[in-house]
Amino acid sequence: MTATPQLGTPRLASPDLLRSAFRRHAAGVAVITARGASGPVGFTATSLTSVSAEPPLISFGIGTGASSWPAIAEAEHVGVHILGEHQSELAGTFARSGADRFGAPTSWREGPEGVPVLDDVLAWLVCRIVGRVPAGDHRIVLAEVVLGDPTGAGRPLLYHQGRFNGLRD
Repeated sequence: MTATPQLGTPRLASPDLLRSAFRRHAAGVAVITARGASGPVGFTATSLTSVSAEPPLISFGIGTGASSWPAIAEAEHVGVHILGEHQSELAGTFARSGADRFGAPTSWREGPEGVPVLDDVLAWLVCRIVGRVPAGDHRIVLAEVVLGDPTGAGRPLLYHQGRFNGLRD
């Protein structure tokens, strides 16, 4: 029989427990963008997931209290941008409430379907929203990839322990 290491004291489920546990989960960093009634909107997401290859589907979560939610709730298309480790400031801008996300120094252009496309990212996709699934205080958005460009140079940006980081060799 082998000895079991001492485990910490379990805590009851709570938003704090979930946040604390997921701070230990390294996640890739993406920015989701859309065309809103008053101009472009966007937010930083670590919940981006590949769902299906055939058809090509992705998902991401967004809080219903987020400033971008009204535009995402109505949008037909979104932009999905995989950030590189050189883009921690951009990730921070799109994560910060009240920030001028599309003002200087953010470099972007209007892309296919009117979706804002960020420059200098590792990869970008334009996706057609096919579903919005209620999930507590969030919605899980399902979107079908329409087109994109996966040829950006660099290494991915990660989010871990409340900070943006690069990969270590």
